[in-house]
Order: sequence, then structure tokens, then C-alpha cells
Amino acid sequence: MFRCAFLILFLALGNELHLSHGTEVSVNNTENKLCLYANLMVNFSVTYEVGVNKNETVLFVLPENVTTEGSTCDNTTSTLKLSFGDGHSWTVEFAIKNKTYQVDTIVFSYNLNDSSVFPNSTSNETMSVTGKSIITNVSVDTYYSCKSEDVLTVESVIQTLYDVALQAFVINGSKSDKDTVCSADMTSTTVAPTTTVTTTAAPTSTPTLPTPTTGKYSITPDVNSTACLIATFGLRIGYKQGDKEETINLVPNMTEVGGACRANSSDLKLTSDTINITFTFSNDGKKFHLHALNVTVIPATGATVVAANTNMSIWAAAVGSSYMCNKEQTLNVTDTLTLYTFELRVQPFEVNKGEFATAHECSLDDTSILIPIIVGAALAGLILIVVIAYVIGRRKTYVGYQTL
Repeated sequence: MFRCAFLILFLALGNELHLSHGTEVSVNNTENKLCLYANLMVNFSVTYEVGVNKNETVLFVLPENVTTEGSTCDNTTSTLKLSFGDGHSWTVEFAIKNKTYQVDTIVFSYNLNDSSVFPNSTSNETMSVTGKSIITNVSVDTYYSCKSEDVLTVESVIQTLYDVALQAFVINGSKSDKDTVCSADMTSTTVAPTTTVTTTAAPTSTPTLPTPTTGKYSITPDVNSTACLIATFGLRIGYKQGDKEETINLVPNMTEVGGACRANSSDLKLTSDTINITFTFSNDGKKFHLHALNVTVIPATGATVVAANTNMSIWAAAVGSSYMCNKEQTLNVTDTLTLYTFELRVQPFEVNKGEFATAHECSLDDTSILIPIIVGAALAGLILIVVIAYVIGRRKTYVGYQTL
């Protein structure tokens, strides 16, 4: 085995309603020839301890700013190690067998002493989880391609890979133009996130569900405290399964409530047999907003659907007030999953006596914006009538002069 010299390239991909970047890495060998290539996106969800019987969950992504120190290439094995932040790393172990190669293991190490990622952690240790990947039977001299999500859950860590292009054991220093496509892409219509999507046939959909029941949710730090986060809403999730668009409602009386309240961020975690969803709110001292969503849908049939978005800025209101939207709201979390909320009201910070404060209403509810429109339309109509009357009057006067 020999150590490698490395060349790192970073690619930022924009999408308003999806995680907004990708990481492209090229690893060169000692002869300065490409030996390993990766272009992919990874979301992390990590649950960790912040006190006695208290946990918090954070969401973050594999960043653009990574290093590849520790990566290696060999004739039969290769290692891609991406290090980032304060002591975090993501390592992929490749092995070749006959005319195919595969990913043997994926090791994720995270430093709980990094307070910027894991605030209030009771541990300062670096933890590691090791999981088996489904990336197998990749033909030599092809790259593995998978637009679909591959979810790897180990202990308290969920890793979601998507938009993946990987090639180990590169021949002659050139990335192959041929790909080995994952089975999920061959059996579904999932595509890379884009701003505009064009389809040649309308997808089938399930029958319309009744309006979801409005649930009341709250987070209380301990039994002797009042709520620090309160929310009420009905929730429906729409998601794609192959060529079908499915919908499912959250049932409040079959849902467990969890979460945590902090000075600058709060989490509301709802868990049922079919839906797991975490809302993460943040504030800058003056205003709060919904910052991140992590959604898992476990349908009765078909594959588990996982979606995450950590770059959001919606449901904004002043700290100490609440946000309200009674009308149905549609939120595109990713290009494969959509949230629909009904009779929404939420206050994630500075709750007093467990009651909602004055609400900031969404534009869908705020009828006050119609008043200037109506007044303006009335004035425009009045002006038009005056102008028409003036023109008619002038014409009659002119005709009278001609007669005389």
C-alpha cells in the first residue's frame, strides 16, 4: 500500500428548497494520476446527551471545506477519508474482488467537544459509528451513480447519502464515462434536485385524505416547569414512491412528543409508527424562524423515505411572539417530499405560562393587505368614471357650439 498525494476540488450546487451544496473530491496517487473520485451529498442526524435523561438532535451536512489526509489507494483496497470541522471525519473503505468493487464500511467520527455543532453536550469524547453500505457489485472501470437516498442508521446516528458518484480503482488516471446505476434509480423516478422539473407523464396519486387532525404539542424542561415550546397544527406529508405520489397524515393521539429548548435554538420531535419529524428553530435574539427539518416516513409498503433541509428561513416572528397560519401551507422540503400544515401556530421561545403570545400572521391569513388593494381599486374606478363623465361633457359642449 502506498500513501497518496491529493487534489481536492469543491463544487457548490444551488437549490432553493433542498440542501444547497455538494462535495467533489479527486485523489491522486504518487504518480499524480487520479486513483479515487467522489462527488456526493451527505446529511447527518446525531442524537446526543445534554443532561440526565435529556437528549438533543442536531442536523448538519458534509461541508465543502474538507481535507483528504489519511486517504490511500492500493490495487485491492482504497480508503477515502474526508475530515472537516473540529475533529469530525467521514471514511469510506473500498475493496475489489474479481471484476467488481464495493464499499465495505462507512465510518463516521464526530467530536462531541465541538460546541458549535453539539451545544451543551455532557461528553467531550470523539465517537465513531461503523455501518455497512449497500454500494456493491460496481463494475471495474465504471463509477457508481445513485440519485436516490441511501439511509444508513447506526445507533444514534442517521446518515443520508444522495446524488452520489463514486469511483475507486480508477484505471489509467481517468474517471470513467460509464456508470453502474444503483437499483433504486432503476426502479424509481427520483431525479437530481432542480429548480424546474419536466415530466412526460402525470404520476398516479392516492385518494385524497381528510384534513389532518390538529394536534397540540409542548416541550417542558422538567415536571416542575411550564412549557418552553408550544405548537398546534395539523400535518400531512406528501412523498414520491416510484411513479406514485403518496400522502399520509400525522395522527396526534398516536404520536410521541420530544425535543429540547435552548437559548438560541429549540427542537420539536414528533414520533409515530409511520412518521418521525424534527423541527429545529433558531433565533438571533430578535426574531426566530424554522431553520431545519428532518423527516422520515415509514410506509406500510415500499422503502423508507428520508428527507432533510438545514437551510430554511420560514415561519419567522419576533422572539416572545408566536407565528400563526390557519390556511393550508405548502412546504417543499425536497423534490421528493412536501409538508402541508393546517391551523398552524407555534412559539418556540419565551413562552409565558404555557400560553401563546401575540401572533404574527402569515400572508395567507392577513386580510389587512386587501384593504389598500380594495381602496386603490375603488379610487381607480372613481377616477375612471370622472374622466368618462368629463369626456362626455366636453363632447356635448362641443356639439352645442357647432349647432349655434
